[in-house]
Amino acid sequence: MNDLLANYRNQFQDWYDGLQFSSIHKRTFAVIAVLVLSVSGVVVAKGHAVPVALPVTEPIILVARSLVVDVAGGVKKPGVYSLPANSRVTDAIAAAGGIRKGTDTSDVNLARMVRDGEQIYVQPAVSVSTFSTSRQNTRAPGRVGLTNINRATVNELESLPGIGPVIALKIFTYRNVNGPYSSIEDLLKVSGIGSAKLAALKSKVRV
Repeated sequence: MNDLLANYRNQFQDWYDGLQFSSIHKRTFAVIAVLVLSVSGVVVAKGHAVPVALPVTEPIILVARSLVVDVAGGVKKPGVYSLPANSRVTDAIAAAGGIRKGTDTSDVNLARMVRDGEQIYVQPAVSVSTFSTSRQNTRAPGRVGLTNINRATVNELESLPGIGPVIALKIFTYRNVNGPYSSIEDLLKVSGIGSAKLAALKSKVRV
């Protein structure tokens, strides 16, 4: 073993002596070689990498926006309810206890998405006594006082001055598709209603 090490040392010495460097360069090279070997020995001795601590991030919690709607008319528990975002008219009616017995929802778009702050009105069922009273009245139903364009039926809208069956149906359809009217001026968005017709309706309707 000693002979083998001596042989390697002699070969290294011969190679070192044969380098075409000055003595200063040779000494510098030797110092660098010793440093490299020392650092390599330390790394091999440790035998493992230094663990790096990763920063802990807090989980992001997304809170769904809620909607507040007023449900009125032919429902069991009329009132103001808070609903999750993207709720539909049918969800608002369910929150109000569902519809009352005999109430017809055929004119209500149950699949429409509700908007924050709107009122959802379900036309209540008309009792026999109410119908008899309205037949005795010389004016059409819904014409006592101002007609609420967000609650009126097609027949009630048709009874307004200058509004025929076609325009009445357009007013009703626009409301079901786009939601309640925010103001009387929103009637201008209905095809067939201009400034002159709106002026004639202002004293007869409300929202």
